Amino acid sequence: MSTELWLLVNVVAGAFGFGYFIYGKKQGRPIPLIAGVLLCVYPYFVSSTLWLLLIGVILIVVPLVIRPEA
Repeated sequence: MSTELWLLVNVVAGAFGFGYFIYGKKQGRPIPLIAGVLLCVYPYFVSSTLWLLLIGVILIVVPLVIRPEA
């Protein structure tokens, strides 16, 4: 496992997670809020760099794809 890549993915996931969390909280949207929390927490439970990348990309894309009509 490449520790530099693993650390970079953790930092990027945390940054996106923080952004989604703040956006979801301010706009009152649950999907970005939940995705933000998951993006901040999931790196603690995943040790494989490949899975870290795959889960991170999925969690970043989900709020962009699922947009409930308001």
